[in-house]
Amino acid sequence: MASGSPHTTADAGADAGPTPLMRREVAVSFLFKHAPGNDARAQVALFRRSGDVRTYRHKLAPISGSLEEQDANDALATALREIKEETALDPPSDLELLYKGKPYSFADDSIGREWIIHPFAFRLKSTAEGGKGEAGIVIDWEHEGWEWHDPLSVADSDAFGGVPRLRDSLRRVWPETDLCAEAGGALAAGLRDLQTDHESGARQLAAKAVSVLRDVVAQLGCSVIMDGGDAWWAKVRMAAWHLWRNGRESMGAAIVGAMVSALDRMEQAVLRGDGSPEERLSRTLDAIDGLLAHQESAVVKISSSFVDFVKDRVLSEGRSEARLKVLTLSSSSTIASCLARATAALDGTVIDLRILESRPLCEGVALASWLLSSEAAEQGKDEKRMDITLYSDASAALASEGVDLVLLGADRISAAGDVSNKTGSLPAVLSAKHVSPGARVVVLSEVDKVAGPGDAGEHVVEENDATELTRGWRGIGVKGVDDVVEAAASSSGDSGHANALKIKVKNVYFEWVPARFVDAYVTEKGVWSAAEIQKRSDWIGAEIDRFFGDL
Repeated sequence: MASGSPHTTADAGADAGPTPLMRREVAVSFLFKHAPGNDARAQVALFRRSGDVRTYRHKLAPISGSLEEQDANDALATALREIKEETALDPPSDLELLYKGKPYSFADDSIGREWIIHPFAFRLKSTAEGGKGEAGIVIDWEHEGWEWHDPLSVADSDAFGGVPRLRDSLRRVWPETDLCAEAGGALAAGLRDLQTDHESGARQLAAKAVSVLRDVVAQLGCSVIMDGGDAWWAKVRMAAWHLWRNGRESMGAAIVGAMVSALDRMEQAVLRGDGSPEERLSRTLDAIDGLLAHQESAVVKISSSFVDFVKDRVLSEGRSEARLKVLTLSSSSTIASCLARATAALDGTVIDLRILESRPLCEGVALASWLLSSEAAEQGKDEKRMDITLYSDASAALASEGVDLVLLGADRISAAGDVSNKTGSLPAVLSAKHVSPGARVVVLSEVDKVAGPGDAGEHVVEENDATELTRGWRGIGVKGVDDVVEAAASSSGDSGHANALKIKVKNVYFEWVPARFVDAYVTEKGVWSAAEIQKRSDWIGAEIDRFFGDL
């Protein structure tokens, strides 16, 4: 745990109450030699605290340190700082963040402390990956040694010799210590798939997360669904928490919405049901399958709501022109389905669709390709109901001329109705509002993407690999790109070359569109207002507290 000043007490009279505990918030970091799913058995490094620290001398512990003002109350910032100070490892070049653990607290009356623990797991990168590897671990004065352990062998016992609640902290970042090997492996593989999937949208990732949770439940089996299933239920809820917090955090609203929906259905099947453990497990898996089927049908319902919206609120306004002018960007399966359905349903109306290319991966081109193949399959080549024009991202204002609708997907919707979507969304909206003041901005989204209470600024905005940009520059022969890449590497410390001019290459995937620019939220439950978004957010917040608050 964190070193700090010893707790002192003033003289107290006979009638004085118990001395208040000193509250200390700490980040604890477990370093692993192998990632989950690696053929080699994972091992965790534990560090033996020296005789010079103030608490838990000579006990085995993770790297730890108190949250300080310089960390802006950011536990991850504390973890990274302490790792560098206590091991000489330099994140992220030497370490990969695997998991953030569910924070928890406990009291240790023997030293007058109440600890608030923020656990993290990191994987030590090998020299082949450019890291220092095991040889790069150099301990400081706070430790007298360190050693590798099988995570499953770590125990909260005097014989093991660890700091208090060591296993409890570990299990929060290494779920296999709670789950059986098969269920732990299913969760680890699922988390890795979510973390590395940069092609699927929020809806597909949420469905993936539900499928992973189903695999975990199936692998856990029914042997522990007894005596009310409390222990089993806690394991399932913790697995769901990990899928939310350690899958793709930037897509967390959709994932947590799916998780609480799944848990709600499972609760009905397991905790409030009767029958044998086998029957209750079967009902649980059926409940999850029902949610997956519901998620599949949500897009059809959104598409139907969109067609009704266009007929009732756009085409019914005395229009003389039989063209519906639409601007969109990126590659949203929900938007694609809505446009395909509208093309088939709006007789006598041609959709004039303008799509921004959506760099760096140019998902707008993929959307155009899908629509072309879809229309060809459903309408035939002789009946033309959609004109598609692709524009560069820089041409958003030109593409906005005369548009009726700006269609946005959503990866997250805040409690206030702000929408997080692919970068380029806000410039497109602002351009349309200026060039075509009558244009409506319509968000097409499942209600599961509504986040719990909190400001937009509290949510994660994902930044991705800058090489996605620089590869594109090289591909079209941009002059000087190698100089820029080298200078950026030097500025970030990834190169041995010093450069007086600092330069960064930023590749931010998502940005916020404020609610004041949104005219309608079209969902599988109909067309929603900001007030209905707020109500849904409050419900999600209450469900998050109910399912995860006591873990």
